[in-house]
Amino acid sequence: MMLSEVQNAIFEKKICILIPTYNNHKTLKRVIDGVLEYTQNIIVVNDGSTDSTSEILKNYPQISILHLPENKGKGNGLKLGFRKAKELGFDFAITIDSDGQHYPDDIPVFVEALLEEKEDVLLIGNRNMSQDGIPKKSSFGNRFSNFWFWFETGIKLEDTQSGYRLYPLHKIPKKYYTPKFEFEIEIIVRTAWRHVPVKNIPIKVLYDPAERVSHFRPFKDFTRISILNTILVTITLLYIIPRNFINNFRKKSFKKFIKEDVLESDGSNRTKAFSVALGVFIGLSPVWGFQTFLTISLAVLFKLNKVLAFVSSNISFPPFIPFIIAASLFIGAPFVEGETNFLSHELNFELVKNHLLQYIIGSLILATTVSAVSGIVTFLFLNKVSPENN
Repeated sequence: MMLSEVQNAIFEKKICILIPTYNNHKTLKRVIDGVLEYTQNIIVVNDGSTDSTSEILKNYPQISILHLPENKGKGNGLKLGFRKAKELGFDFAITIDSDGQHYPDDIPVFVEALLEEKEDVLLIGNRNMSQDGIPKKSSFGNRFSNFWFWFETGIKLEDTQSGYRLYPLHKIPKKYYTPKFEFEIEIIVRTAWRHVPVKNIPIKVLYDPAERVSHFRPFKDFTRISILNTILVTITLLYIIPRNFINNFRKKSFKKFIKEDVLESDGSNRTKAFSVALGVFIGLSPVWGFQTFLTISLAVLFKLNKVLAFVSSNISFPPFIPFIIAASLFIGAPFVEGETNFLSHELNFELVKNHLLQYIIGSLILATTVSAVSGIVTFLFLNKVSPENN
């Protein structure tokens, strides 16, 4: 794109450039000057810098500047910047780090990618972490983040940690729970949960140890990120996946759902049969309260069909529960010595223990048997109606 085309697009699409900064006086001026070649729609959030940042910013009266009295973390700075951008009437914000690793001349890459999209999108710069000069700890951290982002959203990206991004300001969540580096993980996961596309676009990156100042604290920040991912994974398993399944089911007729989400879903007939068997086994097993979590986790671990496994695990829905418990107790009775009849004996610890053991043994036998039969029947059925997927 020509420079004038980029400038016009930034104006028409109401894009601003958001620069959070903390003690990056060596590189801040170069970053701002580079951005000014494309637009004056710049918001700088000075996150309590103690160096000469404030003096540098006095030279730029044409841009919006937020000075925070003390350092609160990058996430907090971005949140304040997003709020300011919306107050000023912007629809999109391109965030660029002030430590010099990002090139302002990649702004046209974001603008052009946005213009090519037919809907609002969140774009993340892909730094190509395999190239020479990238610190190994950064490359490892990125792979770690990429995996959990995929697990939590189903979206595969090559770079989820780059701070060079374009955000659709009216599509991202309004409230956040993290204030520091982990914020950039929270926002992309929760935006993806809102069914906003999240994509990578190629950018350049510079790691200059003589200029770059990193404020990432390996132990503290990695711990915070790990805790956040634990929470996000739990929400994914217990709410997001079931919600998406129910919404998808409601949007389609039963026949269309079976055809598109079951018969034509990813995986061979054997994989689908194993998925059903897994779901049935977990659904009948004595793991009440953890069935959805275990089903989805094991389906992901063994690369099975999560939809089929989740549906099958609901074999133990309320109307069937009394029959499942009764069948489990009946099957388990021959394997337990001692009395297990509550009606003919006074309640005591031994009676409760025997009764519980009877139920656990019986339910595991029932789960194994029914899951095996379900898996075989499913395989034979799929093999008949959709043999090309073998």
